[in-house]
Amino acid sequence: MTIDRRNFLGYATLGTAVALARPVTTFAENATTAAAVPPFELEEITVAELQEGMTSGRWSARTIAEAYLMRIDAIDKRGPAINAIIELNPDALTIADALDRERKEKGPRGPLHGIPVLIKDNIDTADRMHTTAGSLALSENIASRDAFVAQRLREAGAVILGKTNLSEWANFRSTHSTSGWSGRGGLTRNAYVLDRNGCGSSTGSGVGISANLAAIAIGTETDGSIVCPSSVSALVGIKPTLGLVSRSGIIPIAHSQDTAGPMARTVRDAATLLGVLTGVDERDPITMKARAHTERDYTKFLDANGLKGARIGVARQYFGINDHTDRLMEESIAAIKALGATIVDPANMDSSGKYDASEGVVLSYEFKADVNKYLAGAHANVRSRTLADLIKFNEEHHAEELQYFGQEQFIAAEKRGPLTTPEYTKALAKNRRLSRAEGIDLVLKKHKLDALIAPTGGPVWPTDLVNGDHYTGGYSSASAVAGYPHITVPAGFVFGLPVGLSFFAEAWSEPKLIKFAYAFEQATKARKAPRFLATI
Repeated sequence: MTIDRRNFLGYATLGTAVALARPVTTFAENATTAAAVPPFELEEITVAELQEGMTSGRWSARTIAEAYLMRIDAIDKRGPAINAIIELNPDALTIADALDRERKEKGPRGPLHGIPVLIKDNIDTADRMHTTAGSLALSENIASRDAFVAQRLREAGAVILGKTNLSEWANFRSTHSTSGWSGRGGLTRNAYVLDRNGCGSSTGSGVGISANLAAIAIGTETDGSIVCPSSVSALVGIKPTLGLVSRSGIIPIAHSQDTAGPMARTVRDAATLLGVLTGVDERDPITMKARAHTERDYTKFLDANGLKGARIGVARQYFGINDHTDRLMEESIAAIKALGATIVDPANMDSSGKYDASEGVVLSYEFKADVNKYLAGAHANVRSRTLADLIKFNEEHHAEELQYFGQEQFIAAEKRGPLTTPEYTKALAKNRRLSRAEGIDLVLKKHKLDALIAPTGGPVWPTDLVNGDHYTGGYSSASAVAGYPHITVPAGFVFGLPVGLSFFAEAWSEPKLIKFAYAFEQATKARKAPRFLATI
């Protein structure tokens, strides 16, 4: 592979520069023009294709990492300035060189050997990068130990290229926040239409992979934060069953719902990444429950005929928000039926919406407990050691942190009592009952279904720093609250904006959901690379 090496000197120290750069937040004036983006040899390339290129000698881990770093330099901070990356790994090329030597001496470790990956900036890495959740309060936080998912990536031979911007504190600070904005990283912009949102909170991971800034990425979700940014960036996102992927070393919101998961351009790449992330972790006891359900290779479930004979229910209650989305969903249903599935329509959950308020109660209680625990073990230079400290920091740095929206959720959480409080325990029990036994499990059993489908979301809203995010419909909460798996796959476009289709089912159903999503993907081939339009 031939690489233009102009402007390349200094990449080894670019991480700090990217972390401190203030993002461009103004939008292009020409409403019909696509941003000028240089051609990129690795655009839309898959993990398997990269691996084949390294095996043949066409590329190396070094040249692939260099190519992605040049891509980031060209379009993330310059060009369309999508601002998906909050910090680059200053050791990325050194790591790539070591992996190239290892390949020559011993062969590859597995499918991710030498593959660049981006991870969300709430995931600890024991290196020279920071872990901040986008907050200036954690700007000095350098972890002493890798998160389990970062450890897994390193063991697999992946090159952690950098960290992605996110909705600050994973979108758990204000009741009217703007997804994709953080005090440390600024605003991330949707690569398809630059004045549109990237959805939250794994915004940078979604935009970065869709814009081909790396091969694959890690996001995290409490409710919607893997699947929504994947949907609006035409990606495959997998929100795993709670416990399948360890949460240790990840800045938390709530332990009853938090999980990390893959974000990729294809189902195969997402399945490959999921197999690397799973495993029992002594620092996160809930992973013990996954021991009997863990697979190290989810690609074995990929089957282009995987929907033949399946019974798929349509969660019709999540339709009706946007006519264009509904028409696209009807085309998706027709495609699934043509692939040999039996469609059961409608297959609604009567409990849906009945635990919205109690979900908020649970998240509020758990956030206070969980974030206090994380802060207690943060780097010695971090002065904020409690949620109360964070609230005070934000007030003292109002111009940087509170310029667009406040910290209502922080303040409400600080007022909560311990996790033994009856209000919390009753709300948690209610959530699990309504989302599981009287929710997903019930409708699957009632209609004898293999899985349910729904629109992941509607066409994404224009970014509005004044008023915050705008709801455009979609599905995530039942699977999030239940702790059950949920996969979104590109379904098509509405006025150039991506829309995803959700497949979801009971706990530990990742194998069949991957099979169904792959069959749909192979039949429809809905994903298209972004054009970086200024507006619609």
